[in-house]
Amino acid sequence: MAPAFFIYQQLFKYILDYFTFAKLKLNMYMRLHKNMKMADLVHKNYLLVPVMNRFGIHLGFGDKSVKEVCKEHDIDSGFFMEIINSFHEPKYYPQFDLETFPLPLAIRYLSNTHKSYLEQRLPEIEATIGEILETCQINKENILLLRNFFLEYKSELSTHIDREENVVYPYVTKVFENYKSEVIDIEFIQNMISYSIVDYSNEHDNVEEKLYDLKNIIIKYLPPLKRQVLLNKILFELFRLETDLNDHTMLEEKVMIPMVLLMEEKLKIRAKMDSKG
Repeated sequence: MAPAFFIYQQLFKYILDYFTFAKLKLNMYMRLHKNMKMADLVHKNYLLVPVMNRFGIHLGFGDKSVKEVCKEHDIDSGFFMEIINSFHEPKYYPQFDLETFPLPLAIRYLSNTHKSYLEQRLPEIEATIGEILETCQINKENILLLRNFFLEYKSELSTHIDREENVVYPYVTKVFENYKSEVIDIEFIQNMISYSIVDYSNEHDNVEEKLYDLKNIIIKYLPPLKRQVLLNKILFELFRLETDLNDHTMLEEKVMIPMVLLMEEKLKIRAKMDSKG
C-alpha cells in the first residue's frame, strides 16, 4: 500500500509542478499594456530595461502607469508598447497604420539602439575579452584569435550603423517630411528614382552571420579557461546582442521599410497629379 501511495504522491507533485511552470511561462509572455504600472513591466521582464532606456526612460518612475510615464517623456504610448511587446513576446508582430505611424520616434529609437551598441554593449564585451587576456597564462593565442574576430565584427557592425545613420535615416526622414507636407519637394521626388528604400532593402547586409560565427568559436573551439566565468559572460552577452539585433532588424525590415515604400508610392502619385495640374 505504501509504495502505491508514494507513486501517487510523486505523480501529484509532478502534475502540480508542471502546471505551476506552465502558469509562470504564460505569465511571462502575457501581453503587456499601457495601463499597467511601468514598474510591473520590469517585474514581468527585467530585460526590457535597456529597451526603455532607448526611449529616454530610466528607473525611478514610482507607481506611475506606462501611459503616464510616456506622456511625461513625450512618447507615443502605442508605439512604445508595440516595441515593448515585440521584445517581450518572441512571436509578437507589431501592428502599425501608415497614417498614425510615428516615424520620427521610430528613427530616434533605432538611433538610440545604435548608440547603445557602440557605447555600451560592444565596449563591455571587448573589455571582458581584454580581462581574459590579462589573466590568461595558457591558450593565449586562442583568446587573441577571439579578440581579432570580435574586432572584425565590431568594425563591420560600426560600418553598417554609420551607413544607416548618415544615409538611410536622413532619407527616411525626408520622405516622411514630404509625405506630411502640403507642398512636396519635386527635386527630392525625382531623386527617389535613383535611390529608393527598395535599394536599401536589397543592400541590407546581415551583420548577424558573423555574430553566429563568433559564438561558435567560443562554444566549439575554445578550450576551458581558468576564469571560465568570463568566457561564459561573453557568450551570454553575444546571445543577448544577437536577440537585440534580430528585433532591431525586424523593426527596420518589417515595419520601417514597408511604411516608407508606401509613402514613396503615394508621393510619386501626388507628384504626377501636381505636374498635370
